[in-house]
Amino acid sequence: MRHESLNGALPVTEPPTLSIIVPAYNEAEVLGQLHRRLTAVIDGLGVTAEVIYVNDGSRDATLDILYRLRAADPRVAVLNLSRNFGKEIAMTAGLDHSRGEATVIIDADLQDPPELIPELMARWSQGYDVVYATRLSRDGESALKKLSARYFYRVIGGMSPIAIPKDTGDFRLLSRRAVDALCRLREQHRFMKGLFAWIGYRQTAVTYHRDRRGAGTTKWNYHKLWGFAIEGITSFSTSPLKVASYVGLTTAATAFLYASWIIYKTLRFGDPVAGYPSLMVAVLFLGGVQLAAIGVVGEYLGRMFNETKGRPLYLVESYERPRQEERDHPCETGHPSTVDDPIAPT
Repeated sequence: MRHESLNGALPVTEPPTLSIIVPAYNEAEVLGQLHRRLTAVIDGLGVTAEVIYVNDGSRDATLDILYRLRAADPRVAVLNLSRNFGKEIAMTAGLDHSRGEATVIIDADLQDPPELIPELMARWSQGYDVVYATRLSRDGESALKKLSARYFYRVIGGMSPIAIPKDTGDFRLLSRRAVDALCRLREQHRFMKGLFAWIGYRQTAVTYHRDRRGAGTTKWNYHKLWGFAIEGITSFSTSPLKVASYVGLTTAATAFLYASWIIYKTLRFGDPVAGYPSLMVAVLFLGGVQLAAIGVVGEYLGRMFNETKGRPLYLVESYERPRQEERDHPCETGHPSTVDDPIAPT
């Protein structure tokens, strides 16, 4: 539905009921199947919708396929980032450009079933601002990955002052005010699962069984997962700094007691000073503790350094709106992600 603006300018379209954000990095093999399933779900809901595909610097045919999807479906928008910024930033870019009263974030690999969206919408209609999908099982993943993921959520949940849902990824629905709140958080090091919890509002869970990838291979190797875990812990907890302090104090107290015992034995019994092996063990132990503590401090210091630069979270090479709106708004390029209204025409 269109209406005239107050100053008699170009007509604008009312926001759609539902926005669906799909970050995509080298997902050419699965995009066609994903869009067919999304289309079936949207048609079944009978709501106005937009599907925002965020191309996060893909090196395969992902972008070409997205443009073909847009040509065939007027509800599709293609947000093409200038390079690969990572999934957390790609989701943020999608949120910046979404206009729906409700916004769903879903992965492109079909591990998260689009058919769950109606249930998310039903909970949203009951007044919830965040409806997150909690995994009951994870098909197609190794036992080590399942185990590490399970304990990661429990470790970070225990460290963080914010209650972060266990076994819950990025697949969720957000109300308009939840999206607006998230768009105000512009920190460089983004752990979105923590940010989703940090904004508060009414939140509830929907459970599901996670499927295997529809096609292609995962982009998350163990090195990236380790970095992601460090990112999450340092973004939402100062516990590592406290642990480093406690370990340092405990080590210093132990070393002092041991030194006192050595001095006492030497004065009382005339025992010689401990030899080379024990000295080396003590030096290496204390040095290792100090280096570990410095490393923890360095992780936090590095994040502070990146925040002080004030760089935009991402840059957009092009943004192709849904074709149903292209008469009202020109195509955007070079999107400045730090402006208040990220989708306003220039």
